[in-house]
Amino acid sequence: MSFADDLKNLDPNNPGRWPFAVQMLAGAVLCGLLLFVGWNFDVKNQRAELAKVESKEADLRKTFEDKQKKVANLDDLREQMKEMEQSFGEMVRQLPNKTEVAALLVDISQTGLAAGLEFQLFEPKSERQAEFYVELPINLKMTGTYHQFGLFVSGIAALPRIVTTHNISISSKKAGGTLEMTAVAKTYRALEEEEG
Repeated sequence: MSFADDLKNLDPNNPGRWPFAVQMLAGAVLCGLLLFVGWNFDVKNQRAELAKVESKEADLRKTFEDKQKKVANLDDLREQMKEMEQSFGEMVRQLPNKTEVAALLVDISQTGLAAGLEFQLFEPKSERQAEFYVELPINLKMTGTYHQFGLFVSGIAALPRIVTTHNISISSKKAGGTLEMTAVAKTYRALEEEEG
């Protein structure tokens, strides 16, 4: 009897009487079918869930490593913060208050006169309030030599209060080789509590 005849004579109600080769083939097909069904309905979903969780784990690990680096540098960051607060405090102390602005204007004028400059214009403008400070621009126009202008600017920079110079323009005057300089000097003062 051949294998083909064995398949034709199979009794589906009595698989125990099937030939051994057919039982093995049926068992293999049944196992394959169970594995396929199990894969499609269970393992496939679990693998998709696993991939999602692994991706989330990678994100969490990255977040953890970033936070761990920050924690490792926390003492250094606190030290930097203290230094920045000290620097900020020192800068704020360099800003005059309302009562010191008049004296600072005199200091700027005296610095120009000490450098040998002749003022054509010394015009303080109205204050402009910023977030943490108030800015007071001063329009300047003066005559002198190039070196006198240099002395004036370096003298301004050496003042104990913060004064900056902006929009500097130097032009030649016809008479005597003197120069004319126009500039805006800006001084700053700290905001007082009632202004904030």
